[in-house]
Amino acid sequence: MALRFLDGVALTLWVGSLWAIGYLAVPILFNAQPDRQLAGMLAGEMFRVQGFVGIACGVYLLVRDGWKFGKLALRQPAFLAIALMLIITLAIQFGIQPMMAGLKSQALPLEVMKSSLADSFAMWHGISSILYLIESLLGASAIALHMRAAHAK
Repeated sequence: MALRFLDGVALTLWVGSLWAIGYLAVPILFNAQPDRQLAGMLAGEMFRVQGFVGIACGVYLLVRDGWKFGKLALRQPAFLAIALMLIITLAIQFGIQPMMAGLKSQALPLEVMKSSLADSFAMWHGISSILYLIESLLGASAIALHMRAAHAK
């Protein structure tokens, strides 16, 4: 019972942080902060921290399901949703975000969107945004599957 509660907390923390940062805090930040470069730096830091929260929660949830279900975990829809979420988090955290940070530093002293690297940055930002949306939707499905499993018992 206590582990099921901890599962719910980990999933809520991960998905809640995805939604709160990506769809509340960052849009408000860009709307309220006239310095777009500062807003981008702060948003990047929020996404970086949120990524580590996601990695910790995702690893815990996958290990927990692996321990609970064994090889059958691979057939559990919630396990698959969480695994895909973790793969996306890792791709953004260790692939796309460092690439975007590199483009920003290459553009200095200009803002990246006012440099010759603007198109490349915009492309990677778009890819990151699409992956983030997919991860957020997978999170909603993981919550629904978790709730359904909790009510079935």
